Amino acid sequence: MCILDILVISWLSKFFKLRHYPLFMYDVIIIGGGAAGLSAAIYSARKNLKTAIISESFGGLISYSSNVENYLGTKAIPGYELSQKFLKHAEEYEIDFKEEKVSELKKIDSSFIVFGQKEYHAKSVIIATGSKPRKLGIPGEKEFSGKGVIYCTTCDGPMFAGLDVAVIGSGNSGLDSVIQLMPIAKHIYLIEAADQLFGDKALQDKILGNSKVTIMTNTKTKEIIGTKEMEKLKVDVNGKEKLLDVQGVSINIGYIPDTSVFHIVQKNERGEIIINNKNETNVPGIFAAGDCSDVPEKQVIIAAGEGAKAAISAFKYLAKN
Repeated sequence: MCILDILVISWLSKFFKLRHYPLFMYDVIIIGGGAAGLSAAIYSARKNLKTAIISESFGGLISYSSNVENYLGTKAIPGYELSQKFLKHAEEYEIDFKEEKVSELKKIDSSFIVFGQKEYHAKSVIIATGSKPRKLGIPGEKEFSGKGVIYCTTCDGPMFAGLDVAVIGSGNSGLDSVIQLMPIAKHIYLIEAADQLFGDKALQDKILGNSKVTIMTNTKTKEIIGTKEMEKLKVDVNGKEKLLDVQGVSINIGYIPDTSVFHIVQKNERGEIIINNKNETNVPGIFAAGDCSDVPEKQVIIAAGEGAKAAISAFKYLAKN
């Protein structure tokens, strides 16, 4: 390459950068690597769109479920194994995988810039970032995080072997946490603020009557106490304060949408991205799918379907524009 070629390339790079014209632009960038994102990526690639998927990790929250018994075509399968099937399927297509955190999304003229470790340009974007565990917001929670306080029993439950522990929240994730801990923990307190258990009856039936499980309804968690590690849990049972001698707690009180960096799109009071039945946001060219959106039910099979819908809508948008 001669000096003149180098000068021309340098000038062209500056020209395109100054005018927001990237040297390379994707047809679609998908942000998020769970069921919705991977499904969207597969559908986009099959439509012959230049596709990238950007995520801090791939697999999504389903990776942390011990067993999935309600996904079509599989009677029962470990969550991690199902997530890896999703990922392996996506890897069969011409998709650029970027394992990095997205910090911002901007619209420039009729295209978009996704800010990760680099700037990535696209004609359309699908947001499929899912959700993250909700915090209790009580004294001691932050101080003892990782020192007895966990949010993922599948990941960290083995550290509770032989210990007395508490599981907070009786939704499906809380019930699943209890089921995972039954073979390894000494005793488990299932704590629920309401006057009844929630979650699927099939999961409830697995813990009801088990001698290792004490169910505490009408119980509010007040404080996590300890020195170097968690040692006690202060709760309020029907207005009476009580200390539980537990050395660990798994917090399972739901999830919040992981949408804080997306200021460009309209969100509801819960932080969910508002979409229509075509997965369109208020910004033409930006779509959303899965748990980060305001679709009412948060299930892996629904997220996968929503990802497919979003990709089809993105394809139709690109065809028109």
